[in-house]
Order: sequence, then C-alpha cells, then structure tokens
Amino acid sequence: MERAEYTILISGDDHLVWPPALEELLEKAARAVLESENTPSAEVSLHLTDDAGIRALNRTYRHIDAPTDVLSFGLGPEDGDAPGGVVLLGDVIVSLERAREQAHEYGHSFEREVAFLVVHGVLHLLGYDHETDAERAEMRAREEAVLAELGLRREE
Repeated sequence: MERAEYTILISGDDHLVWPPALEELLEKAARAVLESENTPSAEVSLHLTDDAGIRALNRTYRHIDAPTDVLSFGLGPEDGDAPGGVVLLGDVIVSLERAREQAHEYGHSFEREVAFLVVHGVLHLLGYDHETDAERAEMRAREEAVLAELGLRREE
C-alpha cells in the first residue's frame, strides 16, 4: 500500500504575526491527526485569525454572532476529490486571540492551546463530533492521544 501524503496549507489574516515555530507545530499537529486516523492522502487548510475574523465567519455560516475558538468547514464527498487521489478535507479556522485567552484560563501554554484547537478542528473534518457524552469522550481521547504524541500532554 502507498504511503499517504498530506498537504497542510497555512494562511492567516494580513495583520497577524506569529513565529515560524508556531506554523511548524500546527502543521505537525494536523499531520499527526491524519496519520493517527490512517487518513488517505489529503489536504487541509489552516487559517489563523483573530476574534473579529472568526466572529464574522461564525455569524455568516452558523448564525451565531459571537467569536469562538475554532471552526471547521468540511468538504462533501462530491467536492473533496482532487486530482491524484488527494482528498480535500476542508478548512480549519483558529482564533489566535481566543487561543491566547484560553491558554491563560486553562493554565497551559499558548502553543498547546493552538495545537489542541487544530487537532480538534481536523478531527471534526474527519467526522468526529461532541454532541453526546460518548462522542465527547471519544473525541477528547483522540485529541489527548495526538497531543501526547506531540509532547503536549495536558498539565495536571
């Protein structure tokens, strides 16, 4: 069987600045999720924004006029096939502003929080959800396993 190839595209709002090390971490986080789930060759887009940017998307697409930490927009099967057998999974949008606040609130690093949000978003693209207690427990276990693999265990 061929080894899966993953393309992780990272972009951000023009007014935001982040260190290259953060971009490397987020690419690793997205790739780790895809590998852990044995995903066939795929492409994921990550977009970094602030609370205003994610609030606008949340308002437009979810009809919720409030910022959030992460949004995932998956492509349907009819939209997601690209040439060469690569599956276009969709987009994950992360508010760096919200991530910074949550990292402080939860008492862990900004890097861990942003990586968590990317892992969470990519799992949504792969069909995971957290509507029920069982789904929430399964998704949380997958998130923590990937973060541990990246050396970002939850600080107890």
